[in-house]
Amino acid sequence: MLTCLYHWFWTPDFWIPQEFSWTDLEDSDGVTYPHAKDLWMALPLTFVLIIIRYSFERSIGLPLSRAMGVHEKHRVKAAPNPILESFFWTESQNPKEDDLSHLAQKCGLSVRQVQRWFRQRKKQEQPLLKKKFCESSWRFLFYFFCSFGGIFILYKEPWFWEPRLCWEKYPKQPLQPALYWWFLLEIVFYLSLLLTLFFDVKRKDFKEQIIHHFVAVTLLYLSYSANFMRIGALVLLLHDVSDVLLEVGKMFNYAKWKRSCDTTFLIFALVFFVSRLVFFPIKVLYNTYYLSRAYFQPYFGFYLCNGLLMILQVLHVFWFYLILRMLFKFILVGGVKNDVRSDMEELDTSDDQSEKKKQRNEKLQTDDITDACSSPRARSRWQPGSCQLAGHAIAT
Repeated sequence: MLTCLYHWFWTPDFWIPQEFSWTDLEDSDGVTYPHAKDLWMALPLTFVLIIIRYSFERSIGLPLSRAMGVHEKHRVKAAPNPILESFFWTESQNPKEDDLSHLAQKCGLSVRQVQRWFRQRKKQEQPLLKKKFCESSWRFLFYFFCSFGGIFILYKEPWFWEPRLCWEKYPKQPLQPALYWWFLLEIVFYLSLLLTLFFDVKRKDFKEQIIHHFVAVTLLYLSYSANFMRIGALVLLLHDVSDVLLEVGKMFNYAKWKRSCDTTFLIFALVFFVSRLVFFPIKVLYNTYYLSRAYFQPYFGFYLCNGLLMILQVLHVFWFYLILRMLFKFILVGGVKNDVRSDMEELDTSDDQSEKKKQRNEKLQTDDITDACSSPRARSRWQPGSCQLAGHAIAT
């Protein structure tokens, strides 16, 4: 049954132009073509890469974070409380006022103590900066080598400089070993990200990341199997170049290297805009949808791949919207405060800090009134007890 399903799925009419068949792409006379079965080894290699990743993070990422000065903020642990702990995990981490009152009565605590417990408990669940740093350092290493490796592979190819040539003699384009290993490594990498996504730091764009990684793996697999490798290589390079800057910018941010972080962020925003909102639509989308029609008639695989590329472009627009928000804050505040795609962390203000701030404000207002009452002009209009009543009103 699986064999029949496999042959039905890979019907030539779905994946290559109608005037060709899979027999035209069989290896012969020393010429090798891509085949879907070549990528089965990606599955075991994914688990190997996961092991390499965690080994790298422990042996290199952590020492590097310490060397760059990544420090964790002190976190006050919430007192053990089975009732509140059960509500925290099964109901909500942000209880409403009615829930707070009910929990306070149930635990014999005040509402403010329950609020403080949930605030402290949520902070305990926030990811450590060192964990974020290690994840970014691993992705930076991968994107760095893939970017420069991709440039080294492609710079001598004529279709790299003239994307229209990506379709010359398609689909009978021989497989280049360097492209095969590049595609295999990228598939393994995105598969590993999909498998570890639920264990990694959860960011604001968690759902978008799932969509992106799934689309990336699907596009890589289909572009290899249908011999869209040339256009696929352009897509990979345009993505990896900006991701290098994104990850190194995160590392600087976690290490509090403000000037390096700000500079990297500005360069990243420019490279992201040029690579994904200028070159990607022109060199990839326009090329695949319009220029390719001069070489063959559209078919199912053609529309599917273009649809997946359009999903990527929608994600590019979404992420650039986040970048613009960061740029706006950058101009107003004068620096990058948070990771572009990080989860929104709570402000580091405890109840004690809030209470002290409130008391300071009250004291300042009371002093202002006292000064006003003690001034000569105020004394001329002074009535007994007026300043004392005003101060009491502020305090209450």
